[in-house]
Formats: sequence, structure tokens, C-alpha cells
Amino acid sequence: MYLPRNLISHLYQHLLRTHHPQSPPVLILVSLEPDALCACRILSALFKRDYIPHSIHPISGYNDLTSAGESLIQPMTTQKGGTGGVVVCLGVGGMVDVSTMLGLDNIADGGDPSGGVQVWLIDARRPWNLGNVFAGRPEDALQELDGNARSRGPDVVGGRIQPTFKPGQGGVIVYDDGDVEQDLATEQEAYLTLANMPDVEDDGEPLDDSDGGSEIAESYNGASQGKKRKTWSDGDDENNESEEENRRPRQRRRSNSSETVTSSPSRPPRRQIRDSASLDPSPSPSQIPGSSPPLAAQPASPQKLRRRLLRLRRKHESALHKYYSLGATYSEPISSLLYSLAEALGREDNDLLWHAIVGVSSLELYGRSMTGVGISSSHNSGGSAGWGGQRGERIRQILRDEVRRLNPPDPADTRGETARGEASGVIPTTARSPTDTAIRLSPEPRFLLIRHWSLYDSMLHSPYLAARLHIWSDVGRKRLHKLLAKMG
Repeated sequence: MYLPRNLISHLYQHLLRTHHPQSPPVLILVSLEPDALCACRILSALFKRDYIPHSIHPISGYNDLTSAGESLIQPMTTQKGGTGGVVVCLGVGGMVDVSTMLGLDNIADGGDPSGGVQVWLIDARRPWNLGNVFAGRPEDALQELDGNARSRGPDVVGGRIQPTFKPGQGGVIVYDDGDVEQDLATEQEAYLTLANMPDVEDDGEPLDDSDGGSEIAESYNGASQGKKRKTWSDGDDENNESEEENRRPRQRRRSNSSETVTSSPSRPPRRQIRDSASLDPSPSPSQIPGSSPPLAAQPASPQKLRRRLLRLRRKHESALHKYYSLGATYSEPISSLLYSLAEALGREDNDLLWHAIVGVSSLELYGRSMTGVGISSSHNSGGSAGWGGQRGERIRQILRDEVRRLNPPDPADTRGETARGEASGVIPTTARSPTDTAIRLSPEPRFLLIRHWSLYDSMLHSPYLAARLHIWSDVGRKRLHKLLAKMG
């Protein structure tokens, strides 16, 4: 299942309403990446303000994810004597089947395999594992395909959570940043159709249109008898003879154009027969010798239905294979997504905004976006969708607007140093006071820790310059020294 962007606070508000002192703590599994760590700081700050107990467990790979499922999550299930709970995956599990990795797909007593454990999956890596997005729970995969799902009814339609959805039933819920509803319509149709399709053994045989035509011809010829075939052949011979008779008068007219030679008298009756046949496009079977009822009226054979099913199955499987073959990419940073959650709850402040800015900047510094925060523009963003396109530029503009909204200009600043520094491109290096925690917009070069390291160390460890000057080699180091020498 997936939670659309307009319902981003739906699950959190339900957790806030249903939480009580006896509730199990929320388990947060966070990857060791700056974006995920910043998102974890935002989510933990929200939990602290609402007095929701939680625990944080770092995940460095799939082995740690499997170990966390065995030691931390499976004891929470009702099958193991637990009471269920909520597990939040930040930056992990988006590209794999989370239910399998965490061991929540084992049906022991025929009940709920998730054991009352609900997994919130928030990840910026793509492609999605479509089983997490459109299925959610193994036993609900088939029931959620229909518009009238029996177990969840109208709460989940095609994997999309509706406003009437009631959490607490377990399963995997993916937080959608807009990719699923905007870009995965074809993959959604293919996945749901394949999940609802019966199992058919595919031997890899060719399924072109010629197979269906030969099958129809064989069935038609098998229904006809030998005597009927003879009748048809006789009719063909008569037609050939009549055509030869029709050609003879024309040949004689060419040979002796001065003489008037009448045509064969048998032609007008044949013309009348042809005209009557053209007026009646659907002659009865009794008028045609050796005819049989139309094939459309006959039920399709099992072989034909099987070929149709295999053709449809291969079509949808190719669509899913094309989606998974696009390669690993990155979408909206999860720190920005969780800041949107805080904004929907009315809890935004400078600390949460700063964590969102650091998470977004980390993806840019690591080369997972195409432009920087301070120098990006819509015409060079590299596309119309995705993190490097118009959506990424829109997120950066929203963060700039949030900085201006939460950090208004100081009325005592009569000289307008803040606005003048932002417009002139000057990097401020001093704060207004020791207790100043305001955020101000300024151009930021692509140098790591420029405010904490020296300029040389920052440029030396910058991936942006390393890829262009080849700093890992001696020649690249000399280029950097020469560049600093020219700068003075």
C-alpha cells in the first residue's frame, strides 16, 4: 500500500490518538546516510514533543536489516506473544521486499502474517519494489485488486490508501512523494493484473497472430467433410470455366474489331446472381454449399484462451522488467518529506528546517542531484520530473521560502546587511550574537565543510573538484595548488 502526499499526516495523527502509556515503543530503522540521519532527527523531535516513546536502530546493510527483523521485529508480532507496533524504515527497504526481509510473510496459523506490525517505509532510492507499493500484505495482494476488496473495502483501492483508512491492521505502507501517482500508472496496472492472473505454465513458445489464424483454419477444415470439400472444388472449377468463357468474346473482339460479336448469354444471369449476393452480405448457411455456422458463435478453445493469457502476461511482465531495468536513481530526499510532515502538523521551526536543508544538501554534495541549492535554476535542472528536474527545483524554492518565513529581517538592521549580502553573493561568516540561531540565505560553493575547515582542505575533499581536477593524482594536486596560487 502507499500513502499519497496529500494524506502525509494521516498515519501520524492516528498514532497520536491511539497512543497510550502501555503502547510498545516505535522502532526506527535508519540507514547511515546524512539524508536519513537528518530525517531521523526530524521524526524523533516530533515524537519527543508528543511524548511518544521510540527507539533508534542503525542499519548499515541488508544483513543488519535481516538481523533487526529477527531480533527486534519478529518478537513484536502476535504469533510470538507480542502486541504489534509500528516500525519506521528511513532510507532502507525501498528496493527490496520488506515483508520478506523482516520475516513478516510467514503464515503459521493461517492468521495475519504481519502479526499486527505496521511498517512505514520512507526511502528516496528508486526503483520501488512494487510489492511494497501495491500489495502491502501477502494475503491481501489478491483482495486489493478488485474495487470491492473484501477485507479492506473502500479503504484501499488499487494499493492507494483512502482518507477512510484505519491504521493499526499491520502491513507495509509506503510514503509516496509523488512518483507513484504521477509516473507508475503503467506499472500499477501491470502489477495488479499479474497478481490477479491465474498461474499458467509458459514454455517460451512463440505467440504471434499466425498461430491464431492457423488454429481457426484447422478447426474450420476439421468441421468440413470430404464430400463438402468436393463441392467446393466443383464450384471453383465452374467459376474458372465461366471466367474462360468470358475472356473468349473479348479476345475475338480484339482480333476482329470491324465485326460485332455478341457476348455470351450466360453473363447477364451471372451478373444478376452477383448483384443479389452483394445486396445480401450475410447469406444463410443453406445458400452456401458445405458451409458451417460462423466461428464467432463457437466458444474459444482452451488453447486459444491460454495463448491469449500468455500474450497478456508477457506484455505486463515486459512492462515491469522495463521499470526495474531503469537503474538506481534518487527521488525527493526523505528529510524534505518529513519536514513536509512537520509542516502539515504545524510543528515546523528553524531546527527542523535546518535538518531538512542539510539532508537536501547532502544529496547534492554526493552527486545525487544535478544542481546545487544556491545556483540551481529551472532551465538547467535537466528534466521535467524527478529530483534533478522541476520537482527538485520546486523543493529548493520551498526551502528558501521557509527560510524567509521563519527568519524575517531584523527591524534593528537599518543598513539592510542581510538582504544586501543575499543579493550580492557575499557569504556571511559571523552571527549577529552568540545566541543567534537564525538561518540566512547565502551562496554556497560546492566545498565540504567550508565554514569549519580551511579553504584548502575543503577544496581538497570536495567531490565536485575531485572529478574535474583529478585530485587523487599528483597532477591533480598540482592543478589545485596552481589554482590557489592564481587566486592569491
